[in-house]
Amino acid sequence: MSLLTVKNLQQYFPVRGGVLRRSLASCKAVDGVSFSLDAGETLGLVGESGCGKTTLGKSIARLLKPTGGSIHFEGQDITTASMGELRPMRRHMQMIFQDPAESLNPRHTVRDILEEPFIIQRMGSKDERKQWVAELLEKVGLSAASADRFPFEFSGGQRQRIGIARAIALKPKLIICDEPVSALDVSVQSQVLNLLLDLQREMGLSYLFIAHGLSVVKHMSDRVAVMYLGKIMELASAEELYKNPRHAYTKALLDAIPVPDPSKRHPRRLLEGDVPSPINPPAGCAFGHRMKHPLWQESVGMDLTLKEISPGHWVQPCPCCT
Repeated sequence: MSLLTVKNLQQYFPVRGGVLRRSLASCKAVDGVSFSLDAGETLGLVGESGCGKTTLGKSIARLLKPTGGSIHFEGQDITTASMGELRPMRRHMQMIFQDPAESLNPRHTVRDILEEPFIIQRMGSKDERKQWVAELLEKVGLSAASADRFPFEFSGGQRQRIGIARAIALKPKLIICDEPVSALDVSVQSQVLNLLLDLQREMGLSYLFIAHGLSVVKHMSDRVAVMYLGKIMELASAEELYKNPRHAYTKALLDAIPVPDPSKRHPRRLLEGDVPSPINPPAGCAFGHRMKHPLWQESVGMDLTLKEISPGHWVQPCPCCT
């Protein structure tokens, strides 16, 4: 049984207007996403800004209530669970946010921040919690003396380590990593990524790893899902996706990966057009519509549900992109 199973997940936001602020339309941030995640596995989720990656992560963590579809965690349906029902589940599902400066309360000391999960879950005495905080800080590469300092006294990389410590405090089974290194200096990114890998091996964690860059995702992931305009275009093992990409959007993302050697020229497919609005997405293949592909009209009315073209390799069966 998979640790996490997502089926046809939808997250729509009402678009309001007029004097009475009536709902005029819906912004389809996540529109029919399905996948599963096994224990100890890392699933990378990539795509352009605004494609719905972060919204998908927040919906799975139930920070947002899904509009439709289902989320099963360890076989339990949490799609419509109440806050009271979600509280014990949150011990096993945590989230690391993109900007540690925004996700850490500047008025609280590091001790307050790291003790909070234990207090909410009613775990341990004051002395036990003090010991647990010291152990958490050492586990993420910070000294126990850091507990009495405030977040603004740390660098960006150190703040993200505190955010990681908070996420692993309750020994979860799944951590949703929402672009955990995109706000950090390049020199610090590899240190944080290696820390996440070490913690995964030590604690048996599963990651849903959200990122922009396919180069970072390749380093972290067992499988990779490519997302565009609220939908998954392609899903495969990291090795297969990089060696044999099948969807045109995946190929365009791979072409955008910078080449370290400036003396080597790298042919790139330049993306034309603009990303369609999620409020009024085009019929058929949204990426084919953007590229004005001559076969786009054939995709209108087609069933674009992911199809397995080889073992473990799923792709949207669109005539203009595959």
